[in-house]
Amino acid sequence: MEDSSANPSSSSSRAVKIIPLQHPSPLARPPSSESLIGRWRSRFRAMSAIEWVELFLPCARWIRTYRVRDYLQVDLMAGITVGVMLVPQAMSYAKLAGLHPIYGLYSGLVPIFVYAIFGSSRQLAIGPVALVSLLVSNVLSEIVDSSDELYTELAILLAFMVGVLECLMGLLRLGWLIRFISHSVISGFTTASAIVIALSQAKYFLGYNIVRSSKILPLIKSIIEGASDFSWPPFVMGSVMLAILLSMKHLGKSRKNLRFLRAAGPLTAVVLGTTFVKIFHPSSISVVGEIPQGLPKFSIPKEFQHAQSLIPTAVLITGVAILESVGIAKALAAKNGYELDSNQELFGLGVANICGSFFSAYPTTGSFSRSAVNHESGAKTGLSGITMGIIMTCALLFLTPLFKEIPQSALAAIVISAVVGLVDYEEALFLWRVDKKDFLLWTLTSITTLLFGIEIGVLVGVGFSLAFVIHESANPHIAVLGRLPGTTVYRNTQQYPEAYTYNGIVVVRIDAPIYFANISYIKDRLREYELKVPGITMRGPEVERIYFVIIEMSPVTYIDSSAVQALKDLHQEYKSRGIQIAIANPNRDVHLSLSRSGLVDLIGKEWCFVRVHDAVQVCLRRVQSLNGLASNDFPDKTPNRQLSFLQNLWKQGGGNDPNMEPLLPQSQV
Repeated sequence: MEDSSANPSSSSSRAVKIIPLQHPSPLARPPSSESLIGRWRSRFRAMSAIEWVELFLPCARWIRTYRVRDYLQVDLMAGITVGVMLVPQAMSYAKLAGLHPIYGLYSGLVPIFVYAIFGSSRQLAIGPVALVSLLVSNVLSEIVDSSDELYTELAILLAFMVGVLECLMGLLRLGWLIRFISHSVISGFTTASAIVIALSQAKYFLGYNIVRSSKILPLIKSIIEGASDFSWPPFVMGSVMLAILLSMKHLGKSRKNLRFLRAAGPLTAVVLGTTFVKIFHPSSISVVGEIPQGLPKFSIPKEFQHAQSLIPTAVLITGVAILESVGIAKALAAKNGYELDSNQELFGLGVANICGSFFSAYPTTGSFSRSAVNHESGAKTGLSGITMGIIMTCALLFLTPLFKEIPQSALAAIVISAVVGLVDYEEALFLWRVDKKDFLLWTLTSITTLLFGIEIGVLVGVGFSLAFVIHESANPHIAVLGRLPGTTVYRNTQQYPEAYTYNGIVVVRIDAPIYFANISYIKDRLREYELKVPGITMRGPEVERIYFVIIEMSPVTYIDSSAVQALKDLHQEYKSRGIQIAIANPNRDVHLSLSRSGLVDLIGKEWCFVRVHDAVQVCLRRVQSLNGLASNDFPDKTPNRQLSFLQNLWKQGGGNDPNMEPLLPQSQV
């Protein structure tokens, strides 16, 4: 269509082609959920028998393509390496959870085999971990004493509940919910938890009991009050073991040829500590004691009457599993060149926990340190996990008599060396440099976790994280657009200071969906733009006020009924002051919503455009008509040195005022 609003008396008027916007029928309907269901149905029908097997048994994927010559040796070596690392760690983490060490060994047995079948990651090493162990200890110690048999039953019941939650989230594909927790919250939470875990192990170093708590102040107070009972032998042994562990970990990370030292550290500490105790029999150093020999027996979890009080902790542990396990698994999958479905991964973890609860396991999840060692050792498939399970089976069947003399301080040193890496002070420094808001979130989460406990810390961190999301959503970025010299491109005037706009016209881009939560903010900002925006070069007719507001809607992915009604009110408000709204480049769904609501008819279909440039062309000519001026009446107020090459070329070729750039020849529009 031709721009019929051009001033016919203007000597510089030229026909400018305005691309018509195709308006949808108001009776048209957006794509319904039935089409999505139909797509899923057709996808399932097209699946072959092998694909169905791989869906329910992800292990079939690597079994079907297993290359014995390339994979077998590295899988076995990786499995043996991590299995040797897992045995002492499992006993250490069980002690951290307030359980007998045997339950750590049980938790590193059945879940490993089950996950190797149902889990989709080929490098993730699951089993007991420090953070989950602390969560178990924190909640169960408030219900019953750790020496009571009920304590163990509740830990096993907790594994069952966590498994059910993980399976439900996997089946319902709810893994996306965890995306609302920012990385700064996770980092602050794990940092504070690592400090609490390390302090909780101090009793094995100091030789006297301290209070069991997930808050730092009671722990420090208890340590200070019991200082008179300090014992040197366990402190010296624990410190020596910790120094050995940290040294071996550092050497294993920094030198590739010594990589095996990282995995061998826990076993080395256990062997050295046990050897010392067997030779010298120090009475002041406590040892693990008798550990039952043999595999766990099948039993159904009990004490379901306490399930309601365990729900918050089960939810929290499930969240930790998603954050830790799925994050690690996805990273390892990307490094090893295969796809990983986070929802299927959640289901595999859930089945592992449910099956583990039938064999006396407490909640398990993926371990960052063991998974890293498994990957560095060259693990290619889930066979490495099966090898870990075989190592644990051998330990339970044949080696438990040797564990009797393991010093408690050696196990405590293993826990502390494992959690040292979780103290993420480098992340805090990074956030301070990059984003003060995220640094504040990290600090708040860390401090509240230390002072008020893990549950409160997580709630505060998640609450502030969601508050920031809501704030950003309710206060979206809105940009005033200007035209880049010599082009028909419109960009943010703050980002491109050379961009200019036209008197009487303001072009605004809304960089977010428009809905009930942010429409008030958007309306307020649009009213502000009726005034002259400072710092922007203005061209065109010298008019005293704004006549047109052009809304660039390409970034708007969604608009709801509340926002549509608010835009109607804004249109009426503008109309009373002689201002016209124009809309540019709405997407199909947004355009359909505007049409069905009657907003397009209210504004006028002639004020809906494909391009911002088209809208500016029409609005500028209307401003000229309203002002009673022709384009050659405007002097060139821009210094020649600021003109682009195309502007100067056009000016030298007999063109008129370069400030009237929107009136381009039809061949250039």
